[in-house]
Amino acid sequence: MQFMFDHSLKFCLDESHSLGEEAASRPEDETTPGNAAARERVMLDAYSDAVTSIVDAVGPSVVRLDTRRADGRRIGSGSGFLVSPDGLVVTNAHVVDAAKTAEVSTLDGGKFSARILGRDLDTDLALARIEENATFPAARLGDSKVLRRGQLVVAIGNPLGFDASVTAGIVSALGRSLSSKNGRMIEDVIQTDAALNPGNSGGPLVSSLGEVIGVNTAVISGAQGICFAVASSTAEFVLGEIIRHGRVRRAYIGVGAATHILPRRLILRHELTQNTGAVLTQVESQGPADQSGLMTGDMILAIDGATILGASDLVRHLDAEKLQRVCSIDFLRRSEKRRVWIAPVERRA
Repeated sequence: MQFMFDHSLKFCLDESHSLGEEAASRPEDETTPGNAAARERVMLDAYSDAVTSIVDAVGPSVVRLDTRRADGRRIGSGSGFLVSPDGLVVTNAHVVDAAKTAEVSTLDGGKFSARILGRDLDTDLALARIEENATFPAARLGDSKVLRRGQLVVAIGNPLGFDASVTAGIVSALGRSLSSKNGRMIEDVIQTDAALNPGNSGGPLVSSLGEVIGVNTAVISGAQGICFAVASSTAEFVLGEIIRHGRVRRAYIGVGAATHILPRRLILRHELTQNTGAVLTQVESQGPADQSGLMTGDMILAIDGATILGASDLVRHLDAEKLQRVCSIDFLRRSEKRRVWIAPVERRA
C-alpha cells in the first residue's frame, strides 16, 4: 500500500512538473485556460489518490461501538478501530463510559460482542476485545512524534450515526494540552482541522503513510476547524499498561499543587533557569510527601533532575517509572533551596 501511494503521488507530481516545463517553453500559452485546468486536475488527482489510499488502508479497521444497560437501553455510541487481528479495539473512555461490554459493528456489516478490558480517564482512552473467534483487519499505530504542522491527515468514524464517514485536513498544531473528563490534563494532544462531530470520538486520525497517529477525542463547541486527537505515542503507552495490568499505573505522593510564578530575586539568587514551579497547596497526612518532610507552601522545582514548571508537569512526571524506587525532589521553602528523597506509591483509582 505504501508503494502504491508513493508511486501514484510521484507520478502526479512528475506529470505536473512536465506540464510546468511545457508551459514555460511556450510563454504564449501560460494563461491558456486549458493548461491551467490540466495542472489543477493533476494536483487534485494527486490529493485524491493520497486520501483514497489512506482510506483503503485503514478504513476496514474502523468500527462502531454501542453500549447498553442491563435492560437493553442504549447508553451511547461512538467510533473505534482495531489494532490487532484477534480483535483488540481502541476507543475513547467516554464512549464506553462505565459499561463492561459493547456491541461492535464492522464496515462489512458484522456485529460482535466485546468486553471492555480497561479505561484510562486521564487520557480518555479505552481498550476492548471482541469475544468471537475471528480474524479482523487491523490498523497500524504510527509515531506521532515525527508529525509536522501542515501534514495531511484523515479522520474516519461514525459522526452522528453516519457510518464510515471520511474527512480530511491538516495537522494544525502539536503539543497541545486538553482537560480530560476527570479534570487532569492530557498532554501532547494533536490539533487538526479535519471535521469531527459527535460519534467521531474514538476513531482514528491517520497520516499520509496510512498509519494511525491519533485517537479523535474532542471538538470545541461553536468553533470551526478546531478538533483534537490523543497522540498515538500516548495511546501506545496506555494500551500497553492496560494489556499488562488492566489499568494505567501512575505514581502518587499525596499532594495538591498549583502553578506559581517564582520571584525574580529567587531566580537570580539560586541561578534558576525556570520562571515558574509547582507550589504545594495540600499535603496528605501520612502520605509519601508528608513522610519525606514536604509541607504546604513548598515550591517544587524538579523531580529526579527533571524541571517542574507547574502542576501539570508534576502530574506528568509522576508516571509508572517512578514506582518501586526513591526519587529526589528539589524545592524552595521560603527562600532556601532544599532536596528531599521520596518513595512514590501507586495512585488509587
